[in-house]
Amino acid sequence: MKFSIIVPVYNVEKYLDKCLNSIFSNSYSNYEVIIINDGTEDNSEDIINKYLKKYNNIIYIKQKNKGLSSARNQGLKKAKGDYIIFIDSDDYIENDMLSKINQNLKDTPDILRYQLREIFDNKVVDCKEIGFDNLNGIDAFNKIIRYKYIEPAQLYVYKLSYLRENNFMFKEGIYHEDFALIPIVIIKANTVKSISYIGYNYLKREGSIINNTDHDKTIKKMDDCITSFKEAINVLNKIKNSNDVKSFYANSIIDKFNMLSKNDKKIYKSKIKDLKVFDYLQDNTLKRKIKKIIYKIKFEVNL
Repeated sequence: MKFSIIVPVYNVEKYLDKCLNSIFSNSYSNYEVIIINDGTEDNSEDIINKYLKKYNNIIYIKQKNKGLSSARNQGLKKAKGDYIIFIDSDDYIENDMLSKINQNLKDTPDILRYQLREIFDNKVVDCKEIGFDNLNGIDAFNKIIRYKYIEPAQLYVYKLSYLRENNFMFKEGIYHEDFALIPIVIIKANTVKSISYIGYNYLKREGSIINNTDHDKTIKKMDDCITSFKEAINVLNKIKNSNDVKSFYANSIIDKFNMLSKNDKKIYKSKIKDLKVFDYLQDNTLKRKIKKIIYKIKFEVNL
């Protein structure tokens, strides 16, 4: 199998060398690396140029800053491999990851899931998850939903032909682009496989998109989640047996709401109520029924 590894780059000079070195140190050699310089303003381009001189399997794209989604989409357009892998440029992978993935693609699933390791300043946490053999997308998602991390794009390998046949692209100009797309990509797949192998090292650093607590960005993240929720529900309404996925989106919106300040909650309480988010929560167990009732009482929704 040939892999197309897509690496968006924006202001990561402190981490980029380790990221790229981890890719090129892999024992498996049938891959291309698509590096998208998304208008980086630091010395990341100097690091990229160093690798361009050393390796001939790099496709280099340079663009004005348009965000992660745009960078990934540009990579998808240029990819020529059998499978796609996304790697964030402040993270790094194990040097046997590509060979491990290749060994598990013999039955050519549409999607393969592997696991991650969280890297903090003072500790390392392995996210140990139980894998499974090929399942349809709905059944696979119902297992993945029990994992700690569900939607990060960089934890999956995607058959390129599957992505292109379905015109899957990341929505540009929003935060949480993985939340908007990846669950849909999973459930529409004919075959999804998961392995317990931990090959991806996820750096939990301050100042990243996910960890940024700037108020304006917090509000935009909430608005983007609501937009993604509405678009996802429209898609899921056309897919049979997708109630667990709808419930995932509903719970995610509620979790995002719970992270808001007291004043912001006053603004979004009515929006959450108007979206009828609670109608999509599963209540097929006693615990879920109680949770749903509590939420409805909290948001003053008629029982």
